[in-house]
Amino acid sequence: MRDHPVNSLGFARPPQDTRVVVAMSGGVDSSVVAAQLMAEGYDVVGVTLQLYDHGAALAKKGACCAGRDIHDARRVAETMGFPHYVLDYENTFRQAVIEDFAESYLAGATPVPCIRCNERVKFKDLLATARDLDADCMATGHYIQRKLGPNGPELHQAADPARDQSYFLFSTTAEQLDFLRFPLGHLTSKAETRALAAKYGLPVADKPDSQDICFVPDGNYAAVIEKLRPGAVEPGEIVDLSGRVLGTHRGVIHYTIGQRRGLGIGGLGDDPLYVVRLDPDARRVIVGPRTALATRRVPLREVNWLGDAPLTSRSEWQVAVRIRSTRPPAEAVLRPISDTEAEVDLLAAEQGVSPGQACVFYAPEGGRVLGGGWIWRGR
Repeated sequence: MRDHPVNSLGFARPPQDTRVVVAMSGGVDSSVVAAQLMAEGYDVVGVTLQLYDHGAALAKKGACCAGRDIHDARRVAETMGFPHYVLDYENTFRQAVIEDFAESYLAGATPVPCIRCNERVKFKDLLATARDLDADCMATGHYIQRKLGPNGPELHQAADPARDQSYFLFSTTAEQLDFLRFPLGHLTSKAETRALAAKYGLPVADKPDSQDICFVPDGNYAAVIEKLRPGAVEPGEIVDLSGRVLGTHRGVIHYTIGQRRGLGIGGLGDDPLYVVRLDPDARRVIVGPRTALATRRVPLREVNWLGDAPLTSRSEWQVAVRIRSTRPPAEAVLRPISDTEAEVDLLAAEQGVSPGQACVFYAPEGGRVLGGGWIWRGR
């Protein structure tokens, strides 16, 4: 039998003989992925995760996994004519993401729960479910590119820098990347995605993008943590770098490193004060001038490395790093300590670097994602 040409998902067989599970959030991005693959003739199975209380979710807008979104994902599947399943991952999500979020905040860190959700739920448990469904691959609506390099699949930034989600996907492993597909990563604007949604007649074509963390209503982190950990929020002192008491606060969880507003203590002359460190054990918020926020050396653990050679095969790597999703990558030197620990030296100091944030590595040129790690206080 003559070999079949490689299809758009990278398999040497007809689309109808290729099963793809699409992770559907109910938003326009993943809906377009499912519709496009269905239109190309693939054997599409849509899966949506119920991640938290369905009743509460129905009343909440602006979240990525709400009950309304489950309904919207189901409508898209009905419109395009492929099967759709809702999986109850509420317990898994609570243990792997929400509890970790609360503990991190109580420890004075600034967690990024969307990364943990991808790492511990979507690209772990959901990916395993896709394999159980005999899928050849799993597709998502993330804006990131998977490219085939000389040593296998590589992760690259999205074509549209404004939509790039590589910061939130740094912990994707090489094994997971082999199974994953990101059909939207090559698009150059969100307008293209919405145009495709309109082309396929999807009911979510004009649906607004989600903004909030799905389990944090209106961005009020402190209210969520107080509900999860009653009594854990205790008042304490606001002190300067020398330990001088400047005022009191109503709980460390109400503050983040780099915060300026809402301290209620004024400044030092003409110099405003910023939160430069949190000490949850002593229930102290430490403040100082903006210059005290500058950081050059960043300790990392739980490093995920996606380079071709082993991380520890060199004493240092020239990379670009991103410490916040909203900032462009900046020049740095990555120094491995072990397979899972490293230090990053920033060529230009960054302000407001906080434990709990991610530090994502990129090749100096070309936009390839080389992995990343989690910032911690160090030894």
